[in-house]
Amino acid sequence: MTSPKFTYTRTFRRLVSGTNINEQTLLATDYLNHFNEVVMLIEMIADMPECLEDAQAWAPKSYQDHFRDSNVADRELAVQAYEHVPDAYRMPFEQVVAGLNHLVATGLRKIEQALETSDDGRIRDTVGTISRELQGLIDKAGAIIHGDQTVLDQVHIDDIMKD
Repeated sequence: MTSPKFTYTRTFRRLVSGTNINEQTLLATDYLNHFNEVVMLIEMIADMPECLEDAQAWAPKSYQDHFRDSNVADRELAVQAYEHVPDAYRMPFEQVVAGLNHLVATGLRKIEQALETSDDGRIRDTVGTISRELQGLIDKAGAIIHGDQTVLDQVHIDDIMKD
């Protein structure tokens, strides 16, 4: 007998056809714009330290809340489809998102500490490192959205969460 979740997943795969939502994963890359915004702010800090306050004002937002608050054409479908994302994608996706949220918070603290030194080299290095690490996780989230089922290994998770 087919499970109800599988039946709904199959139905949602049909419903998302022709939208910006991936038919296989039921996820949309539009969510990553939420993280791209804070990365852009972080990258500006090296030249404009006052952007730190704007970056610190950024707050984590769940996938569904992001779409509820967006103007994306398929926002309601994205919110509903998320309930039916297969676990093979949802679990690693949520793991990467948790890593992104954690890395933003710890990264901003490190950048703030670097700014306190007034050492331009240290500030640029810190901003660059945090930016690259965030972009790597955004790329990983994008790969999952497009169907990659690879999860982060425990060592990588521990490295992200250790700060």
